[in-house]
Amino acid sequence: MTTTISVLQLKQLTGPARGQWIDVRSASEYATGHIPGAINIPMEQIESRMDDLEPGVAIVLICQGGVRAQQAAHLIESCEKDMAVLEGGTAAWIKAGFPVVSSVASRWSLERQVRLGAGGLVLLGVLLALTLNARWIYLAGFAGIGADRGRVHQFLPNGVIAGKAAVEPGVPLQGAGATLGPGVLLISLTNTAHFNEMEA
Repeated sequence: MTTTISVLQLKQLTGPARGQWIDVRSASEYATGHIPGAINIPMEQIESRMDDLEPGVAIVLICQGGVRAQQAAHLIESCEKDMAVLEGGTAAWIKAGFPVVSSVASRWSLERQVRLGAGGLVLLGVLLALTLNARWIYLAGFAGIGADRGRVHQFLPNGVIAGKAAVEPGVPLQGAGATLGPGVLLISLTNTAHFNEMEA
């Protein structure tokens, strides 16, 4: 059974009632700042790391804002554990003025890094479309899709297509309805790095 818990309620938990706190963010996000006592099991690994969950105790799932924790709870609902999701996640904990543990120098979150990269690609695509070839506008379109959904890899099913489109201008990109040039590889690499880190 999954419920929600506020940061104030979480702060007050002590002893056996505390249970086990699981931070389901990426390793880099966790290192930047996490709630003291929380262990890191990225959402993409949680199904394969069920043995890391302490038997007989309730667990609290934590992420940055609460969304990924809800998704993680859905992934492991079959384990029949008492689960709670922290409302507002780590962001709410920090906003409440509670301390966090950092193991690296402060850095941008993975989401902000990806969005910055996608924003740069959108700008590059627009500029190239205005100055060189109108087809470069598709670069901005694909980068925008990646920033909004993080799912550009669905349009680039494998690196072979992306690689050909990157080095051979005029190679059609399946499902895109257009022919693209060197910009495609940049999108592929950006999204590949994003999902590799999220799945590591």
